[in-house]
Amino acid sequence: MKDPKSALNSGRVVSIRGSVVDILFEQNLPPIHSLLRTGDNLQIVIEVQAQRDAHCVQGIALTPTQGLARGMLVEDTGGPLLAPVGKNIRSRMFDVFGNTIDNESPLENVQWRSVNSPPPPLSRRSTQSEIFETGIKVIDVLMPLERGGKAGLFGGAGVGKTVLLTEMIHNMIGHHEGVSIFCGIGERSREGEELYREMKAAGVLPNMVMVFGQMNEPPGSRFRVGHVALTMAEYFRDDEHRDVLLLIDNIFRFIQAGSEISGLLGQMPSRLGYQPTMGTELSSLEERIANTDTGAITSIQAVYVPADDFTDPAAVHTFSHLSASIVLSRKRASEGLYPAVDPLESNSRMATPGIVGERHYALAQEVRRTLAQYTELKDIIAMLGLEQLSPDDRNLVARARRLERFLTQPFFTTEQFTSNKGKLVSLKDSLDGCERILRDEFRDYPESALYMIGSINEAKIQAVPDNNSASNAKPDTRLKATSGTSASVAPEDG
Repeated sequence: MKDPKSALNSGRVVSIRGSVVDILFEQNLPPIHSLLRTGDNLQIVIEVQAQRDAHCVQGIALTPTQGLARGMLVEDTGGPLLAPVGKNIRSRMFDVFGNTIDNESPLENVQWRSVNSPPPPLSRRSTQSEIFETGIKVIDVLMPLERGGKAGLFGGAGVGKTVLLTEMIHNMIGHHEGVSIFCGIGERSREGEELYREMKAAGVLPNMVMVFGQMNEPPGSRFRVGHVALTMAEYFRDDEHRDVLLLIDNIFRFIQAGSEISGLLGQMPSRLGYQPTMGTELSSLEERIANTDTGAITSIQAVYVPADDFTDPAAVHTFSHLSASIVLSRKRASEGLYPAVDPLESNSRMATPGIVGERHYALAQEVRRTLAQYTELKDIIAMLGLEQLSPDDRNLVARARRLERFLTQPFFTTEQFTSNKGKLVSLKDSLDGCERILRDEFRDYPESALYMIGSINEAKIQAVPDNNSASNAKPDTRLKATSGTSASVAPEDG
């Protein structure tokens, strides 16, 4: 490496406060976003965040600052943070600096591009709307995703965001002809290692790129890793004209890293302690994810919701950028209804008759209406019991409970834990199943026959019709015995 003493533009460290470093330059002041290097082996990397005056810049360290001291020489690299792009980055795992971290051979024949690219102009954006199938029943029916759109998986800790994201990778990467890029922002290193191993075992690694900024890394590194992944995605979209599937886990950690940097720089926090620039920082990332005339970047983002509070500013700001919001419910998870998607809280901009078609739209609305009416009746059932409902309401409850169980699905990524073989369900099969349940075709079948199946025909294989059931007047008096989630739903039945 080059000795900093011989650098054309060098400065000296004048103060250090955690990850914030002030550097004095006698002559040429580096522009904002410039990358500076210091330390005995130039191992400490600093990104310029502000120009304090005519000779002093303030930067955030992207690496740990152990060993840094006042008076140390700092070298100006003369440019911003760069990310590697090219065909050879596929099947590799990178850190925020573009270094490979998969213990494979060194990277060759790649270009390096700045991570600070502007979003594509409106004149280049595509205005067509297409559905992006996932093979997951509840998502494809009630909140279809958009090709070239942004979908968010919202949920608190432990409700299945990462599992659902991993399942989507598994389902899509087989019939997805483009490139998949996984960006881990502030997540556990264990999850990254497991994902790499699983993707390698599945044989899908050749069309996948992974970029990680782990939770043990400084906030500057976690804040920039999303821009690195986006730079790689833009190369495949704009240069190779391929569709890109960008998976981000977790966008809240990006906002959190920005909040940490803001606090370190001494900015006055805004509502609930978040940085005053949160909206701008999130927009600079999200607006680069776009569908253009040459290709599309379809993004699925996990969003941690602090304390399950959906009014938290981080969740509210993220909602505004998305074309589909998939909300995961702790209550449904506790009832064993996986994936724990809340069908009434989740929504999609694509769920209109002009895009999904009249039949799909009408079925989705009928499913929502049935589940919403069941939710309203739950209080009456808890207080007075199911017997006090009218026959029509009892039939509606039976229908809703069958729909809830049909919309569960065994995942490929959880086979080793549940011993249930994963299922990939087409949109046609999902719609047919919902339609047949709404027509009461399965009223004589126990609810457990519909739990954790793929297409609706599997219910007929799993169970013989219960002709002795009280389907005429008391459709659900046997629910406690037959439900696949009996222990958790029994209290609601009175």
